[in-house]
Amino acid sequence: MIRVLGLDPGLRATGWGLIGQEDNRLVHLACGVIATEAATPLAERLRILHSALAGLIALHRPDEAAVEETYVNRNGQATLKLGYARGIALLAPALAGIAVAEYGAKSVKRAVVGTGGASKEQVALMVRRLLPGSTLARADAADALAVAICHAHHRASRLAWARAS
Repeated sequence: MIRVLGLDPGLRATGWGLIGQEDNRLVHLACGVIATEAATPLAERLRILHSALAGLIALHRPDEAAVEETYVNRNGQATLKLGYARGIALLAPALAGIAVAEYGAKSVKRAVVGTGGASKEQVALMVRRLLPGSTLARADAADALAVAICHAHHRASRLAWARAS
């Protein structure tokens, strides 16, 4: 069974989700949110995020990781802070020797719901259907599991393509 770690980066809250993939079967293994306090200095928040991700990776030992790409919004400062968190989300698995893939939000929504314009509620609903037994306390965890599901679908397609060639 391949273990895929999905990450939905954010400085305030980074969602994470771990799934198992065996052929076309997906299984929920774990999920949660790493939160930091806005009053904490930026460097400390990034250290907390990195330390928590490194701990998750050591505990769960994923084979592959997938991170949602950053979208640019009107607030440049918020986009920059999101970029910092995303950098940590890319770095932590890479430092552990884990291959990291990146997916845009529309690709994730399309893979899970079937349309790139799906709402957060639709994504969470489909994650629950695709991963029975998953407990989604927060939308960030559902989004992270959706990123992992997206990666699993792309991974299965690549393997099928390779077998056909």
